[in-house]
Amino acid sequence: MSSKVNPMKSKLLNDLSTYDYSDCYSRKFNLSQEELTPREVLLAFFNSPPKWIEVLFELRNKIVSLFGLKVSNGIDQKEELIKNFKCVPGEQMGLFKVFDVTPQEALLGEDDKHLNFRVSFLIEKLGEEEFQLTLITVVNFNNFFGKLYFFPVKPFHKIIVPTMLKGIVRELKVVK
Repeated sequence: MSSKVNPMKSKLLNDLSTYDYSDCYSRKFNLSQEELTPREVLLAFFNSPPKWIEVLFELRNKIVSLFGLKVSNGIDQKEELIKNFKCVPGEQMGLFKVFDVTPQEALLGEDDKHLNFRVSFLIEKLGEEEFQLTLITVVNFNNFFGKLYFFPVKPFHKIIVPTMLKGIVRELKVVK
């Protein structure tokens, strides 16, 4: 079960003293391994979206490209990109750029004309085989168009993030 938690649990988001929108979802799960790395979590993230979310992103890309906004590039080479993914700052996977990585957290996002967003993937080890994964999203609007853009996105975002979190956990359990 996903639950809301405090966005400032993220050490990598501490630089953002203000933001226009945030949400935070967390999920506890068991995994029979000693450690869980941000790279493993991000690979599960990129490998786990349901088809309906992929279709929504394709539709989003088609619409926003008409307005000159950034779109996901290289999706047709997704398997190759995932195979070569190193999880290092500056690396790009679709619409998500890696901004920072620590042993317990990865910070992805993008800056665009209308808004800037960050997504923290925070890993906490709770017990011998128990982990908690927290996804924290923060958004800053750069102009009125950012607010306008996010208005119809927000309800979908509140459905997509918990769905993706569940998919990441499922993918981690399958891979291991």
